[in-house]
Amino acid sequence: KQWYQRRVRGCRPLNEEEAAMNAAEIVKVNSDLGTIVLSAKKKGDPEKKFTFDHVFGPDSKQLDIYNICARKIVDSVLEGYNGTIFAYGQTGTGKTFTMEGVRSIPEKKGIIPNSFAHIFGEISKAGGDVKFLVRVSYLEIYNEDICDLLSKDMKKKLEVKERPDVGVYVKDLHQFSVKSAEDMDKIMTVGNKNRTVGSTWMNSHSSRSHAIFSITIERCDQGIDGKGHLRMGKLHLVDLAGSERQAKTGATGKRLKEATKINLSLSTLGNVISALVDGKSSHIPYRDSKLTRLLQDSLGGNSRTVMLANINPASYNADETHATLRYANRAKNIKNKAHINEDPKDAMLREFQKEIEALKLQLEQAGGPGTELSSGSEEEYVDEKTGKTVKRRKSKKKPLDDEEVKVIQEQLNKEKKELLEATNMEAAEKEKISSELAVREKELLKTQEEKKKLSEKLSMLEGKLIVGGVDLLEKAKAQQKLLDQSFKELEVQTKKQEEIQEEIAEKEQEKLMVEEKYSNLQDEAAGKTKKLQRINQMYKSAKAEIADMRVEHERRVEGLVEDIKQLTKEMNLQELLINYTIPPEFQELIEKVLLYSCHNTTDRQTDRQTDRQCHIPILTNAYPLKC
Repeated sequence: KQWYQRRVRGCRPLNEEEAAMNAAEIVKVNSDLGTIVLSAKKKGDPEKKFTFDHVFGPDSKQLDIYNICARKIVDSVLEGYNGTIFAYGQTGTGKTFTMEGVRSIPEKKGIIPNSFAHIFGEISKAGGDVKFLVRVSYLEIYNEDICDLLSKDMKKKLEVKERPDVGVYVKDLHQFSVKSAEDMDKIMTVGNKNRTVGSTWMNSHSSRSHAIFSITIERCDQGIDGKGHLRMGKLHLVDLAGSERQAKTGATGKRLKEATKINLSLSTLGNVISALVDGKSSHIPYRDSKLTRLLQDSLGGNSRTVMLANINPASYNADETHATLRYANRAKNIKNKAHINEDPKDAMLREFQKEIEALKLQLEQAGGPGTELSSGSEEEYVDEKTGKTVKRRKSKKKPLDDEEVKVIQEQLNKEKKELLEATNMEAAEKEKISSELAVREKELLKTQEEKKKLSEKLSMLEGKLIVGGVDLLEKAKAQQKLLDQSFKELEVQTKKQEEIQEEIAEKEQEKLMVEEKYSNLQDEAAGKTKKLQRINQMYKSAKAEIADMRVEHERRVEGLVEDIKQLTKEMNLQELLINYTIPPEFQELIEKVLLYSCHNTTDRQTDRQTDRQCHIPILTNAYPLKC
């Protein structure tokens, strides 16, 4: 099934700064018809109208946005499809609010926390013969470096890899098994503390990185044949950093470098979408950016994807708003072919089930195969070396349950007591029997310890698996109830909207039919004049669109030139400081012994002979800084 939907979050209300600037609202939202109209910049110019699957105005509710945009995607992931939801737009348009919201207020929770309650709500409704394994990961792309937001070492940069059996993945990315919506929420809180944010003129809490919260859901259903059938769906929830212009954000230094990297990755995302829409391109530039590389399947492959475009209503940002709407309008032409991931090779659920079965078998054998414990009885055998008949204690290899262990322990205690009470026994023999009792007791303790460890490991693995039909919502019950209630209300509203749209379409058709029936030449001329006027209006709109695209391209180039100028200034300043503090001969030496790569600067590998030939001096305190 082909699947790629684009929705517009619509416009947030004007904020205090925009109101203080007396900025006018240039966006008109019609949620019933799914249209957004931008006011004309100049008198006489036509208004710009865009049509999307759904649009949301300033008074839209978070629960409605989730139920309309995300519910179907999450449901399909639970069935084994891949799904992606990402928010795109200018900085300060509310992307993070759309994706995350205010997690402490149920009505204001965003798509990501609402998906937590939804997932475990659906699992609790599944049958008892269905088993689930849910894992999560959280990463950010900051300055084109991938960092694990759930890692203790945030300085470690991760690499993007690709394998034929699993596709594109991030090497060494931590994944955590979760059993409830609360577990997911705690993990997200930890990740958000590590995420890079900063302040700019346009946004005091601006995301300086792209963040991807991924949820992997594996499920095993009992088939008619009695065998387990495995499916796996992956849900990527993406909060993109916003595009920004240096002149408006006032970014300098570190913030400017961040903005440059953000704009370049978003520009690559735009190029990928354009290439996919074009259909004639032999090369799709996925590898030009870490973001597009990770979202390769989401953009043009095996995934059901929803794009949420966030726009700014202020006239001050008219160019950026228009660019975002055109960007989303292009994306609507992409068609993905998603399929259910059946029996995936990288699934962990089957491995867990195999390990659980093996542990159960070992527990039945009381600590594993090969365990031998001496019983209290004796047996006689002939020693091959001496030819004499010797007595020895029998060994037990049969499985030991708790009752048998208890009997052996009582037998040991009884023999210990008899040994202590024995008065007619020689000291040597008494010591020998005492040693044997100690060995048997040690074996018993070892068996009990091994059994305890196996039980703990089994409980831990079984704890990671979630059985369908079990209520796992706990605190998220209220959120799931809100989502369900909102969804029912939306179904009623959607029916009404469909009826209105059908009625409008019928009237438009009737109008066209009336226009096509002419009673005389005068009426025909008037009708065709109206058609020509409409065609002329369309021509003007297309002409204006081309002009806007040219202006946007020039503006983007100007923005890149501004960034280059600022970065050049900073580079010249750093070069001046280096030349002032480090002599030229030491600079040459540093360049010789260091190797630069696209990821980091590392020591060049040299052997001892080369080191002796180069006579590399110690640079510490060789040229102290002047204070």
